[in-house]
Amino acid sequence: MKKLLQGNPLYSIFTGTCPVCQKASMYETKNPYKLSETLKMHERCPHCDTKFKIEPSFFYGAMYVSYGVGIAFAVAAFVITHFFIGGGLVAGFLAIIGTVLIFAPIIMRLSRNIWINFFFDYNSKKAESPSKTS
Repeated sequence: MKKLLQGNPLYSIFTGTCPVCQKASMYETKNPYKLSETLKMHERCPHCDTKFKIEPSFFYGAMYVSYGVGIAFAVAAFVITHFFIGGGLVAGFLAIIGTVLIFAPIIMRLSRNIWINFFFDYNSKKAESPSKTS
């Protein structure tokens, strides 16, 4: 299944792998709930040597993406609470607050993954080259 999805930006977005080779993780720690390390990224891809931060303050643009991703999570929480569970507006509001707080580290990483995939494309040659040794 991994081979079928590789090469698609969605693979990089949902796995947090390098958008160019999709082999190595962009993040130093896989667990987004280690809050002190949620946004710590490698400077370069350990596999293909792609520089992730292509300019100073590059990931500020991810804040705009984060807003949209947060809204998607909030709408999903409200729809599930209101229509499937049968809660009222207050329950829906509390579900939105809880969901956004609980999923904040995932929303932040997902937003960065989406943002970086706007600027980099998958390169099968870099993906197939042997891993960098330095």
